[in-house]
Amino acid sequence: MVNNATPEYNLLFKLLLIGNSGVGKSCLLMRYAENTFTENFFNTIGVDFKIKTTTLDSKIIKLQIWDTAGQERFRTLTSSYYRGAHGILIVYDVTDQDSFECVKNWVSEVDRLANDTVCRILIGNKCDREADRKITFEQGADLAKQYEMPFLEALAKTSFHVEEVFNVITKAIDEKFAKNQQTQTSFSNKLKKGSTLEGGPKTTSC
Repeated sequence: MVNNATPEYNLLFKLLLIGNSGVGKSCLLMRYAENTFTENFFNTIGVDFKIKTTTLDSKIIKLQIWDTAGQERFRTLTSSYYRGAHGILIVYDVTDQDSFECVKNWVSEVDRLANDTVCRILIGNKCDREADRKITFEQGADLAKQYEMPFLEALAKTSFHVEEVFNVITKAIDEKFAKNQQTQTSFSNKLKKGSTLEGGPKTTSC
């Protein structure tokens, strides 16, 4: 039987939140997925995930967002979640120098474990705590530029830039997906015409 029902979504993207323990990954996820916030968040044990459906350019996109534990003892468990991720959100706490310095380690993890095509974004969380701030906006932006990824400061407590963070990474993934689709179509058309990858002459076989 043919199912004529409208599909629930057009695209499914897997996102991964990474960063040191206590930087606010779970708070960012809860604010985005459920628009809730609590000061009394316990550290994530292993992994947790939420589903959020959003719309981009008339396309319905389902986001499967995985929240990983930042503690070293869970690293072996959480490393498997890098595979198949379309987007990775690297989070640090603007009041925690160590969490910022560890960004380079998290980037190395992404380079080692994730697909080459994965999209990345750097997030400086807890940006309302100016009296305790250790990392300036400019430092965050410079580091993001060094690793060629977008950068935003955010605040899960008030939802400042939380929606924007996920919109930016979703749009980046969608654009890369569309570009890959175009490349595959172009490649298929070349094969149909009998041309080689190097653009050489048509070949025949007998």
